Amino acid sequence: MPHEIDGISLEDAKLNLKELARSCQVSHEWIIEHVQCGVLLNENIDEDPAKWIFDSHSFIRTKKILAVERDFECNPELAGLVADMTEEIALLRNRLQQLEMNKD
Repeated sequence: MPHEIDGISLEDAKLNLKELARSCQVSHEWIIEHVQCGVLLNENIDEDPAKWIFDSHSFIRTKKILAVERDFECNPELAGLVADMTEEIALLRNRLQQLEMNKD
């Protein structure tokens, strides 16, 4: 029995609301709530959610926020803060590695 694989390159990902919700296995309402709370951003700031476009960063951030909410049973704002902090830590670690590499 053949299986279909529905995939996209994350680097080039441009997802609408429906695609992001399906990819992350959440409802449209979940995405809308998190955009309205300010923890998820879309490239196209528009009143109409059907016109929203999300990039690969939004996809990855959605997955992080979803995991934090499920693991710690917290609200969107706290999950967004945790995602912000983990992104900042990753950025600082990368900068530290670059400084260490340049030092040699």
